[in-house]
Parts: sequence; structure tokens; C-alpha cells
Amino acid sequence: MNVPGEEAPGYDARAIARWRNAILATFALGGISLATWGPRLPSLRTELHLSYESLGLIIAGVTVGSIAGLACASPILGWLGPRRGIRLTLWLAAFGIAVIGASASIVHSVPGATIGFVCVGFGIGAVDVMMNVEGSAVERAAGKTLMPLMHAAWSAGAVIGSGIGAGCAAVGIAPGGQMIAESVMIAIVAAIAVRYIPRATPEDATEAKPPIAKRIRSWLAGWADVRLLMIGLVMLGVELGEGSANNWLTLAVRDQHHQTDAIAALFFTAFAIGETLARVVGGPLVDRVGRVRAVRFTTALGVAGMLLFILGGPAWLILIGVVLWAVGVSMGFPLGMSAAAESGPNPAARVSVVASIGYLANLGGPPVVGLLAQSFGLLNALWLVIVLLAVSFLASGALRSPRKLSR
Repeated sequence: MNVPGEEAPGYDARAIARWRNAILATFALGGISLATWGPRLPSLRTELHLSYESLGLIIAGVTVGSIAGLACASPILGWLGPRRGIRLTLWLAAFGIAVIGASASIVHSVPGATIGFVCVGFGIGAVDVMMNVEGSAVERAAGKTLMPLMHAAWSAGAVIGSGIGAGCAAVGIAPGGQMIAESVMIAIVAAIAVRYIPRATPEDATEAKPPIAKRIRSWLAGWADVRLLMIGLVMLGVELGEGSANNWLTLAVRDQHHQTDAIAALFFTAFAIGETLARVVGGPLVDRVGRVRAVRFTTALGVAGMLLFILGGPAWLILIGVVLWAVGVSMGFPLGMSAAAESGPNPAARVSVVASIGYLANLGGPPVVGLLAQSFGLLNALWLVIVLLAVSFLASGALRSPRKLSR
């Protein structure tokens, strides 16, 4: 590990800055990709003539694709390298977005939309692993902490994506036109950004990787580590909260709180802005109070926000609930990743365990909410998120740094 403030050998400051900016752009594109359909779900549901249950099942295509993407990310990275691997998977996500839009607005095909969601899920799942690996490499090269800023870039991308969706809903642009145009933009920016990612780092050339059997055993051992699983519980609650907002917030605002499509999309944008700002200012908060208190504080605000959102009232009170909901899910994932890396030997394998829990909660939880919504109503289904945010609050002691554990 480099000394903070010192650059790793093999790079100059300008090359590191370009590399960092390329990864920041990649994170932002991931956020944009995941926010393309969230603000337009009311229109997508109408154009495809779907119930909550059916829509939840189609969205599950993202989960199926993401699981495959997570599993294939490492082989793709080893085969193509970070530059081509990230470009290919972002292009696949862009293709899936275009397929969703065309299937909804042009051919009105539910199977086509499902295939599109699977493609988006695979692309996002794979690129998420690759860009976190590259983000960690940039940190080592720069000798400073950059991951919170990179995750803020993801949230900023979600703000951009949700803003585009809100604007298109406000002026009556069909989801198909919006999503096809966004897919082209994502593909172009990805092609430009990845040019500044090194083909390989010096570490790749000099460090021999352990045999694959040893890496698999190390990963499996992580699932028996109680502290690691507790960190996973923290990430389970906050990622289910984030994923549920991405997929169900707009529909809940429109159908349950009786607002227009444009207002619902603006509430989604408010969520994305709230999460972004919380992550930007979260670093100083963590430095001041520590990981455990930071996560307890934010998840408590998240529970309060979701109570306001579910129980309803005037639109301004619901909007406050949305913002607090966003703050509540903002810090658990990046801080959980850091805590997992510090929790024992083989940080990559340990991070993989908690990341798998987080990704599955983010992408697999929303279909569960959809199934519950079909029987109990969408707002009542969101009580599940409150329960798991409370679990995150209770499990947050697992995020304590090893130095504090030893005292």
C-alpha cells in the first residue's frame, strides 16, 4: 500500500488524473444506465399493459443478468483487460437500454423488454466489479482515498439519468425515444472515457495470482465469517432500500400518492440528488464520528424518511421523506466495502462476499417488493425496506475498524 500523498511508481500525476477521471466517468455512466428506466416505469407499465407483479418479474431480468455479470466479470477482465472489458460491458448495457425502449414504445413486446433488462443487468453487474477493481488500483497509484468520490459519481450519474427521465416525462417524450437516445450517448462517452484507462497496471505484470482453486476456497471461507456476514447485513438493508427506490419510487408517488408522471419523476430526481450530496459530504462525517455512528445516523434518518413516505400526507412532507430515504441508504455500501477489505486476509475475496450480498439485495429485492405489492399494495410492501434498514442499524457495529476492535 502506498503512503498517503505519494504516487505509485510507474505513473506520473497527469496519467493518474486521466485514469481517475476515466473511472469517475465509468461510475457516472453506470448510474445513468441504472436510472434510465426508473423515472419512466409508470409509462413503461402502461405501454406494456403490466400489473405490479408482472412488472416486478420483468425487472427481475436485471437480477438474472447481474448475477451472470458478477460471475463473468473476473474472466472478462482477465481476457480483455480493463479498457476493453469496461467498454464492452458498458456497450452491452447501452444495447439493453435501447432494447427496453424499443420493446415498450415501438413493438410493445414484453419478451423483448425482458431481454433488454437481462442485457442491462449483465452489463451493469460486470462493469460494477471492473470499475471497483480499477478504482482501488487508482487509489493505490494516487496514494489517497478516492472510492467515496467514485461512488458519488455513480449517484451523480443517477441524478443525470433521472433528470433526463423527468424532463422527458414532463414534455411527453415516449420512453422509447428517450432510452434509445441515452443508449447512444452512453456508448459514445464510454468509448471516449476508456481510452484513458491503462491496458494493465504494473501490479498486473509483477504479481502472480494465486491458483484459481485457492481463490475459490478463500471466497467460500468468507461466507463462514460471522463479522463479514454482519457487514453483509448492513449492505443488505441499504441496498434493498436503494434498489426499491430505483424501481418503485415513481410508481408509488404516482399511483399511491396521486401525483403526475412528471412530479413522480422529479421525486426520483430528488432521491438521486439527496444520495449524491450525502456521499459527497459523507467522508468528513466519517472522519469525525467513525463508520459505525455514521451508518447508524444515516440509517435512522432513512427509517424516519420511509415512515413519512409510506404514511403519506402533503406532497412536501412526502418529498422530505424521499430525501431522508436517500440519505439513509447512501453510506452503507461504500463503508461496508472498506470495512470488508480491512476485516481479514485476502481483501478481494472478502469484498466479493459483501458485494454479492449488496448487489443481490439491490437488484433482487425490488421484484420481491413487486410480489408483495400485488397482494398488499405498494406502500405496504415498502415496510419490508424499513425492517431491513433497522437490521442495518443494529448490525452496523461490524463496520468498526480493526484498530478500534482491538481496544
